[in-house]
Amino acid sequence: MRESDAPRAGNQADNDTPKVGIDFSAGFAAFLKAANTSFAFTSYQSGRLYLAGHSPDGKLALHEAFYPQAMGVVGDANRIYLGTLTQLVRLENVLSPGQMANERHDRLFVPRNMQTFGNIDFHELGIRDGGGVVVVNTRYSCLCEPSLTHSFRPIWKPDFISGLAPEDRCHLNGLAMVDGRPKYVTAVGRSDTAEGWRAMRQDGGLVIDVESDRIVADGLSMPHSPRWHRGELWVLNSGTGELGRIDRSSGDFRPLAFLPGFLRGLAFIGDYAVVGLSKPRNGRFEGLTLDQALADRGADAWCGIQVISLETGEVAEWLRFDGAISELFSIAALPRVANPITIGPQSKEIAELVTWERPAWEG
Repeated sequence: MRESDAPRAGNQADNDTPKVGIDFSAGFAAFLKAANTSFAFTSYQSGRLYLAGHSPDGKLALHEAFYPQAMGVVGDANRIYLGTLTQLVRLENVLSPGQMANERHDRLFVPRNMQTFGNIDFHELGIRDGGGVVVVNTRYSCLCEPSLTHSFRPIWKPDFISGLAPEDRCHLNGLAMVDGRPKYVTAVGRSDTAEGWRAMRQDGGLVIDVESDRIVADGLSMPHSPRWHRGELWVLNSGTGELGRIDRSSGDFRPLAFLPGFLRGLAFIGDYAVVGLSKPRNGRFEGLTLDQALADRGADAWCGIQVISLETGEVAEWLRFDGAISELFSIAALPRVANPITIGPQSKEIAELVTWERPAWEG
């Protein structure tokens, strides 16, 4: 196994980092450099936010920070939002244009705000045009926003959900933003009873238009991570291991590629999709079509990331984990970022990293 070029920063204080083997395709770093992009991804299993980019000497660079049950992540070149076990975390880049950390990192993301929602089972996140954050609140079967006084402010629920309750009735999980507005969501089943979605994992999955409440696709298997890219609606049909498009006129799912894993987390970099893969977990993931699809191909399930050509459906680059980590959740592309680094709120470094805005008297 090959390791990334740099030590990982911001690990959980007073806890050992889980032992993880990392392997990756020879061209992964060059792909990120050519695209002038890095990306963030999460694993609630390891409780970590990961940042992947390329170092000045051309190697793949991977950095991590501890956050309990790290889930949905979304961001850009200067700000990242992360959903955790109970909090929405805002991380800010503290470097000025042209400034470098440790002479090699062009972004340093530091947690600056941690708003407590409680246990809502954070899933995917979106950022509105005006900068507000939209949260997929899976436990209460709704979309919500931060509230100044309460745990959250509900803004939408599927019309088949009769009311808010901490019952994870339909397993609402994914969110596609279009023109800065929440537009499409995914759910595992059309249920209005506590965890009723579990009986619908095989073919009860839905894609719903938030603005019209119309079900635009159904018959899916545990769909996740809807995305709007270049005028098309993409989704991960996780229970079958397929990346594909939704034909919005017919509602048909049109697969582009099979990937060997339970799929969650989708981002786009130009003509490529970046997809997260997890190993099937006993209970929630087992017994799906994915199991037979893997067996038919004589394939083992992955934990990692595959970069898929939108033209051919073939794997262009890949990153694979072995060892203590077997599940990923969310992926976000960070355009115009080469080699980001982050430090976590429980790290040793956070106490000594003090920055300030330019004083008014300096002009």
